[in-house]
Amino acid sequence: MRQPTRLRLPRAALAAPLLAAVLLAGCATRPPASDPDAVAEYRQNNDPAEPANRRLFAVHQAIDQYALRPVAVGYRAVVPQPVRTGVRNVLGNLRTPVILANDMLQGESRRAGDTLGRFVINSTLGVAGIFDVAESWFGVRGHAEDYGQTLARWGVGEGPFLFIPVIGPSNPRDLLGFGLGIVSDPLSWFGQGAVVDALVYGRAGVTVVDTRESLINTIDDVNRTSLDPYTTLRSAYRQRRAAEISNAGEIAPAAATSTGFGVGTGMDQQRR
Repeated sequence: MRQPTRLRLPRAALAAPLLAAVLLAGCATRPPASDPDAVAEYRQNNDPAEPANRRLFAVHQAIDQYALRPVAVGYRAVVPQPVRTGVRNVLGNLRTPVILANDMLQGESRRAGDTLGRFVINSTLGVAGIFDVAESWFGVRGHAEDYGQTLARWGVGEGPFLFIPVIGPSNPRDLLGFGLGIVSDPLSWFGQGAVVDALVYGRAGVTVVDTRESLINTIDDVNRTSLDPYTTLRSAYRQRRAAEISNAGEIAPAAATSTGFGVGTGMDQQRR
């Protein structure tokens, strides 16, 4: 008897809400009202779970130092640039259904048309998305949209800043959007078996490596020059998300989702 199709949710998506709960449990002490400057800074940072966030940031830094960065450096050294670009293009093309859904949910008909047109052109003339002929031949540039951005456009607040190891900088709204993106991705709808498992987890692994490779220089600079890398990444993440939500600049959907330097929201997507 055929087994019913089951939805596939990577462990990262299931663990994220639990990690968020742990973070919120370790809250920083709010400054007294008698110190208005400190209160203003506290509100601006929007990081009430900073002590717990910093501990998880330290965990992430260790994972990055001993696993993510070495693999990314090896990938860059072994795989030629044109091949890496092709891989990034394919990953971006595979994200088209999620981007298109969010274009439509935001009422962006022109951008939805561009997204659909890019997918058709790159999937055919671009050989399954390896080549971005939609931009190089027709001048149709890519952009990124995700459910976190859509929720923001619908008026949902970001909530407190969170840092999730591997996923990176985030917040409750973007974590929810991250989960919705996984659920709505057509690859999650397929049945079960070794082949499907290999596709799902293989794509996730390639996405992490590709994203981290794109950030080698950026993260190295932050770690080398910043007095407080955690604060720098927190600020950069919030500024970038604000720009994405307002569509203040076109962000190519090449790298993955919209969080952090791993599989989630952060500095992972490359501006063109």
